[in-house]
Amino acid sequence: MTTIEEIAEKLAEAILQSGMKQKELAEKIGVRQQMISYYVNKTKLPALDTLSRLCSVLDLDANEILCVERKDLF
Repeated sequence: MTTIEEIAEKLAEAILQSGMKQKELAEKIGVRQQMISYYVNKTKLPALDTLSRLCSVLDLDANEILCVERKDLF
C-alpha cells in the first residue's frame, strides 16, 4: 500500500527537479502556495483534480507519483 509519505517524497522530488518555486507551481495549478507546502510536508494529499494538474504541469505520470506499478491483469 502506498503511504502519504511516499507520495509526498515523489511530489517533493518532482517539484525540485522542475526548478519551480512552490509559489510559481501553486499559481500554475490554481491553489495557494500553502497547499503545495502541505503536500510536500506530508500534511495533506492533493485532491484528484489537483493531482491531475500537478502531473500536467510537472510532466509526470500519476502512476509514478502514486507509486503504482502497472501490471498485466489478464
